[in-house]
Order: sequence, then C-alpha cells, then structure tokens
Amino acid sequence: MKAFSTGENTKTQEEGVSNVAKRKLRKWHVPVAVLVASGGLVGCATSAQNHSTTSNSGAASAVPVRAAGTNGTVTITYPSPPGISSLDPSQWAAQILVDQGTILEGLYGYNQQNQIVPKIASGYSLSKDGLTWTIYLRHDARWSNGDPVTAQDFYYAWMRQLNPANSQAQLWASVLNNVKNAYQYHSGAVPASQVGIKVINNYELQITTTTPHYILGELAVSASMPLDPKVVNAHPTNWYLPQYFVGDGPYIVKSFTPNGTITLVPNPKYVGHPGEVNHGNAKVINLVPGTTVAVEDYMAGKLDVALVGSPSDLQYIKTHNLNSQLHVAPDYSIEYLEWDHSAIPSPYYNTKVRQAIAMAIERQPIVQDVLDGMGGVTNTFSTPGWPAAKYEKGLPENVAEAKKLLAEAGYPNGKGLPVLYLYAPVPDVNQQGVPVAEAISQELQQNLGIQTKIVQENQADYSALVWEGPLKGIQPGFVVAAGAVNWFEPANMDIQASQGIYFPGDYGWTPQQVQHVLPWYNTPYDPASVAKYGNPQNPNTGVSWNDWIPLQKEVQKDIAIINKWTKEQPAQWQAILNPPGTPSLQQQWNQIVQQWKSAKTASAKHAAFVLAWEFVAPESATTTLGGTNTGALDVQAWWDTNESEQEREWRMWQAYEQNSMTSSQAAVWAGKLVTSLEQQAWVIPLYYNETFYLEKPWVTGAQPNPWAWGNFYQFQYLSTK
Repeated sequence: MKAFSTGENTKTQEEGVSNVAKRKLRKWHVPVAVLVASGGLVGCATSAQNHSTTSNSGAASAVPVRAAGTNGTVTITYPSPPGISSLDPSQWAAQILVDQGTILEGLYGYNQQNQIVPKIASGYSLSKDGLTWTIYLRHDARWSNGDPVTAQDFYYAWMRQLNPANSQAQLWASVLNNVKNAYQYHSGAVPASQVGIKVINNYELQITTTTPHYILGELAVSASMPLDPKVVNAHPTNWYLPQYFVGDGPYIVKSFTPNGTITLVPNPKYVGHPGEVNHGNAKVINLVPGTTVAVEDYMAGKLDVALVGSPSDLQYIKTHNLNSQLHVAPDYSIEYLEWDHSAIPSPYYNTKVRQAIAMAIERQPIVQDVLDGMGGVTNTFSTPGWPAAKYEKGLPENVAEAKKLLAEAGYPNGKGLPVLYLYAPVPDVNQQGVPVAEAISQELQQNLGIQTKIVQENQADYSALVWEGPLKGIQPGFVVAAGAVNWFEPANMDIQASQGIYFPGDYGWTPQQVQHVLPWYNTPYDPASVAKYGNPQNPNTGVSWNDWIPLQKEVQKDIAIINKWTKEQPAQWQAILNPPGTPSLQQQWNQIVQQWKSAKTASAKHAAFVLAWEFVAPESATTTLGGTNTGALDVQAWWDTNESEQEREWRMWQAYEQNSMTSSQAAVWAGKLVTSLEQQAWVIPLYYNETFYLEKPWVTGAQPNPWAWGNFYQFQYLSTK
C-alpha cells in the first residue's frame, strides 16, 4: 500500500499560474455491506497476496465467472441503503459517487491515485492575501450536447444552491462553505452581488473566500460541479433523467431507475484534460444497488467488482483460491468511541473514569478476532503515513493503570458505577458495529467490572447521535462511531475527532449546561425563545413592528457580548472570526430589518420576521438530523459566555486547523486538538480501516472511495481487457 501523499502539488497547464497549494463538515461513513469501505486518502490498491493471506490447498478451485454479455461492460455496486433516488449533485447523498468526475466534471478532480488534479481548469492564480482564487477554464471542454463548458455554468450551479428559497441546500458540502458571504446571502442577510463568486469572462472565474483557505479539494466535490442552465431551467426537478440529461463528464446517463440500476455510456463529446488519464475503456457501466451477499453475487457473475463485507467473506475468499482477485486499498477512517453527549449527570463525566475506560480496552483482540485482521490497531486518529500522526499522543493500553484511575475516582473494580451505554448502528448500517460493541463490553466487564448495555440504532437515530448535538433520552456512555474524511483538504486532518466541538453541549460541557441547551436540538423552535420573541410558525407574527421589539433589544445585547468576546481572542483567531470585508452582525441584522420594511404584503413581512427570529434564536427546523443553528446570536452569546477555557482552546485550535493552507500546517493544530480530546477520553480511537475488494481478472480501474460514503467512486477509470 502506498504511503499517504497530500496531493497538494496540483499540476497546472497555464504558464506563470501560481501552484499554491467553518463551518461544520458533516462526515457520513456508510460501510454498506462492507466493513471498511469509507473515508481514506491517497494510495493505490494492492493485491491481497501481499497482505499475508493464505489459501487452503484442499479447497475447491474458484473459476472466475464472466458476467453475461461483458464485452466492455462492467457491473459494480453503489451503497444501498440508502440508495440513489436522484442524481442532483448538490445533495450530500450517495449520488455524489456517480456525479463527481464520472457524469459531471468539475474544475478539479481526482486521478487514479486519489490526488487532486485539474479537470475543466487549466490552472489558477491566488492573490497575495490568500483570499481570491482566479480559475482559468480550458476552452475545449464540452457538454454532451456540444455546448462549451463556461464559467457561467459553474456560477449558475452554485448560485442555484445559494438561492435563499432553496431550503435543501447543503452549503457545507462544497466550495460554497468557504465563499465570502455565501451563508449570509443564503440566509437573506446580504444581496447576491456581495457573494464572493464572479464571472470574469467565459473562461475565467473568480472565487473569494472568507478567510485564506485551500479550496482545490472542495472544487472536486459533487456539489461544486457545473450544470447546464438551459437543461436545468427547462426541467428543474428532473433534469438528470436520461431523456434530459446533459453532462460534461466522461460518461452520460443512458438509463436511471431510482434506487435501482444506473447505466452509463461514454460521452461522445467529452474532451479530457491534456496530460492526464481521464477515463478507461469501459463501453457500458452498470451501477447496481449493493447487497449483503456481494461475494456470492460476484461468484455468480452478477458483479465484476465487489466489496468484501465481513470477516466470514474474507475467510471464504482465502479458502477458495480467490487471492489473485482480492485487493486491499487504503481507507483513512477511524472506528472510535464518541462521548454520546448525554444530559444526565453521571460518574462518566469524571475524566478519570473515562480515561480508565480508554486504557482498559484491548484493541488487538478486536482487530484479530472480531475483524479477522480487516484493519489496524490505533490509539490515535491516524493511519499509516497520516500527516498528523507525529503530533498526536493517545492514551496507552494499560489495564493496571486503568484500575488505579477507577479506584482514584471512587469506583474500585467498577463498584458504584451505573450501567455504561454503548450505542451501535444496526447491522444494515455497519455490520461490525454491534460485534465491536460486544467485544468492548466484554473487556470492560473483565478488566474493570463495568456493566454495559448495547443499544442498536437505526440509520437516522445513529446519524443524529454521531453528527449532531445532545439528544433527549440518551443515557451516559459512548457511540461506536466512524470518523471519516469527506474529501481531501488540510481542514480534515483530525479525521472527525473534533466533531463534538461544533455544538454547545457536546464535549467538555457539564450535564447542567447540556440540559440547558437540550431544547435547542430537540424542538423545531426553542420553546423559551418562542415565549420570549413570539411564534415564528404563526403567520400573523411579525407583521407589526411591535412583534420585532423583543428581538431588536436582544440583538443589541448579543452583539455587544459577541464583539467583546471576539476582541479578547488572539489576533490570528480574530481574523478568522471576523474576516475583513464581511458584513458585521449589525449590518446583517439591518439587512433583514430592511427586508421587512420593503415588504408589501403581510406574508412577506412575516417571512422577514422568520429570518430575523432564526438569525437570533436557537432552532432546529432548518437543520438536519439533530442540529441547531449555531450561528444564531443567542447561541453565540451563550456559548461565548459559558464555555470553559478548555472548550475555547479547542474551538481556536479547530479554527486554525480548518483555515490552514497546507496539510503540514493543519497537522500541527489537528495533533494538538486531538491529543487533548484523546487524553481526556471524550473520544477513544479503536482501529483504522482498510478496504478489501474483489475485481475480475478482465477488469481494471476499480477505485475504492477513500473518503466519506465509501464504496467505489471515479467509475470513469473502469476498463476491460
């Protein structure tokens, strides 16, 4: 397996062009019918013959079965559940595996080594202050209808997402996450003219970021792909159906059955980037929903490429002479225990108790006995070659020291401790979640005398536990979670270890503080705020200015608190918190008020009031899973006032990591941040993942997805012999 490469030395085809290489990033690790098929970094797949596999000489010889009618056809899977019901690239769902690079091509994309390379772009230049990127487009790129791909097509696709009327927008999952005033425009606080995206001419696009930020990785993400305005305007809800579809990628959609088979064929108008391998020779690519019997389907000739989904599958492969078809690819994701943000007071809020738990877990038996070697032991959020590894220091395995810590905390041999809850995904979400939880349960009982209870969670509830804030009814304990990397960029150096810092009430807060913020996450509109400011769901509220007075008063108080707190922070962080050129909080509030003043109808005035309410008060109505609007003034003011010094440092280090321009810079801050979280056992790393897969002898170019969502991606590189 090749060592990690940052991919930051991106090629440029334009002489003289510079080659330089905050919001929450939601990471969804979806190992569908597979143990380890998500979140990874750079490296080629290797034959499993070099992974110390053995075959049983007495086993029956496995004869490869060529899928019927192969002749240039490759059949490969996509994740199901959740399936693919749409091909809209703007949504963070399984279709991103098909959209980015295969049927749509962005300014930048991934090569076969998972490195960022230019695609539609010929190169870029970067301003001295690191804020303004000017991207130069190739003149020969074409849509499948023959139209040229222009800067306007990217502008159209991005502004379509930013439209304030687009309630489904997921701005964090694209370059828009860092575009100047993107969130402000989407919320209605500033006009479109203030968004940091500008078309200079047909082949020149200017992107201004809020703070200096490496964006090439984000430009390779699905939601950063262009769209053909003519087609999308004509068919706004189903433009991706085969009868309408127009793409600029190497392949186009021939047929599409929602949550069924997707058939792709070569795009006859495609012109790839000179000097790059842009696609393979597959004449037809059939993408089919993944199943729990992928190896059986592979043996039966139903699949040409299949993920190895469990240790039992791996054993079958080893004993049926399939080693030559078995490959291992790097997967830079970490399985770990994540504090579950319970609001219930408990001894598990005691740092020594959590440290004892972390030090009493023996990882090698889990990897060998539960996973059959499909992964590697780690006590840090790093995998072989990971840049931040040298800056991290996790808690060591030491059962004797763990017992000592537990006794010092007042719970010798676990006496007096309540049941520790372990939340794990149901097998349909992750086959190994429950077995891993069972192994941990057994070790904690044997080593510390701690009693546990395993709770299996469905996809929706499990995702909310992992990715969002505190939830009602959660008992003190940990979630068996998977930390993945959404895409390549320096900001992802902590492999999701800092997920619990994005919301007040996660890591480092007291149970009393968690109880205070609990309603923010579990009701559409915070009940206390509704009583204070009025009900935004009442269409008559906000029509009269009198309804605005409570909000107006609180805005002034909140802004004073936030501004004072910001001025007290280090200059480097201040520049991130309050970047030059960004409208002040007062200016954003004034913009919303002006919208109310300009409104001609009662419904328009109420709509402005709802914007104002959400600008000020906690709500989860417009967020996904179990989140809250952390940018609301009341939330920020409470957060700034009540956080501990440790929590403040975590946020600062996270901001430095996420605003680093190189992996080496980000690795330093990620190491500092993650070490602190590990030492206090808010997170407990268990093992890193690897992707095992089968590929028929006549197929090449299958590319396991080393980022969040797992499975395979970059289908355009598939070839047949």
